[in-house]
Amino acid sequence: MNATIEELLNNQIKYEATASMQYLAMASWADAKGYNGVADFFYSQSEEERVHMTKLVKFVNERSGNVEIPELEKPKATYKGLNELFEKFLESEMFVTEQINHVIYKCLELKDYNVHNFMQWYVTEQLEEEAMARTLLDKLNIIGSDKSGHYLFDRDINAIAAAHDSK
Repeated sequence: MNATIEELLNNQIKYEATASMQYLAMASWADAKGYNGVADFFYSQSEEERVHMTKLVKFVNERSGNVEIPELEKPKATYKGLNELFEKFLESEMFVTEQINHVIYKCLELKDYNVHNFMQWYVTEQLEEEAMARTLLDKLNIIGSDKSGHYLFDRDINAIAAAHDSK
């Protein structure tokens, strides 16, 4: 495996792990605040990011690369409210997309078409993740500070996310 690509994939492993831990912290915050639907959503997102990380680990190992399991910084644990929580969610997804695009760029530059092909799954996944994060944040911006709107959002978040994914 090309050393530059291996390093980028190890970085991507760290970004996926960081997102997983961030979403776990977000789920915990939501759970503690009584937002059970939001908590379930972020518990699920955390697991999804862990699966993304594991998929990368297996890919690098299958190609005789050297995987470096990263040390992670402590994730942000407190939020002013749902809007800040979902702003952080969108910010995180945008960052991961940017990093995946960098991997793709380097793959093309170095003519590593096998890794390029593998990474296409991540490109598609990130398009969906960013779109969903934007949709959920848009809903919260429409709701504003209305407590009953937050209640309904919390109640319906998994249905909103599922409806978005089925588009």
